[in-house]
Amino acid sequence: MTNYEETLIPKLGVITDVRIDTPDIKTFRVVTPEGKKAFDHKPGQCAMLSVPGVGEAMFSITSSPTNEEYMEFSIKKCGCVTDWLHSAEVGQQITIRGPYGKPFPVDSEFAGHNMLFIAGGVGLAPLRSVINYCRHYRHRYGKIDIVYGSRSSADLLDYKEIIEEWTRDVDVDVHLTVDNAEEGWSGHVGFVPNYVKELGFDTNRIAVLCGPPIMIKFTLDGLCSMGFEKQQVYTTLELRMKCGIGKCGRCNVGSKYVCKDGPVFRADELESLPDEY
Repeated sequence: MTNYEETLIPKLGVITDVRIDTPDIKTFRVVTPEGKKAFDHKPGQCAMLSVPGVGEAMFSITSSPTNEEYMEFSIKKCGCVTDWLHSAEVGQQITIRGPYGKPFPVDSEFAGHNMLFIAGGVGLAPLRSVINYCRHYRHRYGKIDIVYGSRSSADLLDYKEIIEEWTRDVDVDVHLTVDNAEEGWSGHVGFVPNYVKELGFDTNRIAVLCGPPIMIKFTLDGLCSMGFEKQQVYTTLELRMKCGIGKCGRCNVGSKYVCKDGPVFRADELESLPDEY
């Protein structure tokens, strides 16, 4: 059986842990009934989670491939399948298949470089896998900066992990921001694109973006104004993926299929896509 055929066959998964991250995002830990990972993946790849009788949807695998015990998915409540998952409890069975999509080039283009990760809201979920991969293989990369912002402090995803683990790493700087001032928040206040320009990073690094489309647009414009070349900037468009194998055509944009040509794209590759994208 080919790898392509294997990705089409659903495997039984069991939810072994449910973590409430924000008011509308939960993180689900999934293993097979034997207590193992359903399959191996690379940072940036996705999986199809299915609830028989309810539906299926594509989600980023938010845990790092270096985690050999389970996979995690941080899921925002925003539709039929996600509503059902948010009501699921530990022990619930689902099906899972994958992995799908082109991963981040962590072992080639990223290796040996300083890294700048920029995320907004639930956009941290796809980047968490890459960040933790780079943290695990720390000697392969230079300095790591992480800029992450959300509407409020309550909406910051993986906040406990960020504070207790990421901020304590050597040569890893985390810059958090919220959109509006609030009681009890002593950190930065402002939107992510403005904060990135305010921090004034040098261009001796690879930048990786993920967040709402408007955030990506203004952040990319800001990076370019700071001297970054688009060949230095990567993003992921996994929200456009549907079937994951290039058959349904629903992620087709111009000459690209997000599921086959992406979801990871270099910024200069996006220039060929239609303006409405």
